[in-house]
Amino acid sequence: MRNRVIGGVGILLALWMGVGRWAFGLGGELTLWYLPLIAVPYAWLQLWLVRRLRIAADRGRRAGRAPFVALALSWVSAVGFGMTVPDLVGGELLSVLTHFAGAGWLEMSVALCNPFGIVAFATAIIALAYAAAAGREPRPEEDEVEVAGMVPHPLDRGE
Repeated sequence: MRNRVIGGVGILLALWMGVGRWAFGLGGELTLWYLPLIAVPYAWLQLWLVRRLRIAADRGRRAGRAPFVALALSWVSAVGFGMTVPDLVGGELLSVLTHFAGAGWLEMSVALCNPFGIVAFATAIIALAYAAAAGREPRPEEDEVEVAGMVPHPLDRGE
């Protein structure tokens, strides 16, 4: 159930990042760039994260808090990116922030959208790395390695 929620929210936020402005009547031609270059990779990262969390759970391992904290930061940044990313509407750059706060906020919107996007992707990748690490098989300890089962070194002549 938890993985379905994470996947669903991840897909919704990817759509928010790509086409969220359309809900406010601010859809423009830059959406054709945002969908394949931002929304699709972010959705792919979210689904890959869900897969890695499922693998960890199937192996009987808890993922811990780290992937979920990183994921929450990614989601907050994705919401911020969707609010501040501008789109070209009627020859004018507009964002959801400028729609509500006025055209004077365009510079602030443009200045904030890139950091929000970078942080959203970076923390999603960090969450994925934590989830992948949680699902890995543990390395054997030195005491667990059988000396008799080791292959002889190829340069040993058997003397």
